[in-house]
Amino acid sequence: MTRTFSELRSMPSAYFAHTVRYAPGQGTGAGATDVVFGVYEPVVTATLPPGWVGDSPAVAKLPLLAPRWDAGRYLRNPTGGSTQPTGAQVPSATWPLSCSAPRPPHRSAEAAHDKKAYTTPGATKPLNHNKKIGGQVPSDPLHRLYLDDRRRKTNHARAVANCRRYFGPNYTENNTKDCDEFPFRSTYEGVAQSEFDLHAEKNNFSVLPVISRQNQDAGILLGQFYKKNRVIDGMDDGFLIEIIS
Repeated sequence: MTRTFSELRSMPSAYFAHTVRYAPGQGTGAGATDVVFGVYEPVVTATLPPGWVGDSPAVAKLPLLAPRWDAGRYLRNPTGGSTQPTGAQVPSATWPLSCSAPRPPHRSAEAAHDKKAYTTPGATKPLNHNKKIGGQVPSDPLHRLYLDDRRRKTNHARAVANCRRYFGPNYTENNTKDCDEFPFRSTYEGVAQSEFDLHAEKNNFSVLPVISRQNQDAGILLGQFYKKNRVIDGMDDGFLIEIIS
């Protein structure tokens, strides 16, 4: 199609529609998420009129965020009261989860733990000189774990075992502290990752007893983040951690 800018401006409805339809169940995600990805990258060729100086014709690709559609039953239903998995469309992007770790006495123990795991991983438990936890850069994000309940429970069980090993059987201090695990139990990179992925680094996580209320509040924040950004289970989606000091 060849149009001048004047011709495009004169068009009564200057838009172009491309419709692709998928039947329910044709997407990926084991049927529970039913994800369909799309990439639409228009290429524009501009030819300068006679007398103008510059590269002509010039070809450019317009940068667009690739769309994603899903009908995940475990994700937020945008229709409100409907029980049908009508789903939603969101950009294919890697979103950051912001964790605030301000100065004492208002420091979030959980966020401070995450920061320590990133900045001084060698000082965290368990010991691992090669420890490098994901979620810091887009090329190595964290991935939500939702559909495999057994793996989530295993993540937490291994975390508690490590808290007892390194901080003693009374690490809860009369039930005032929880065993905080990073990466989170609700990620594929959780404590038990090496048990499910033979290529994963062993002991590539950190555990630390933290104040129970702060740990639970952080869990609520994480759940809201998953819901608000419609983070799906598996390797087709990812997110980052942003520590705000």
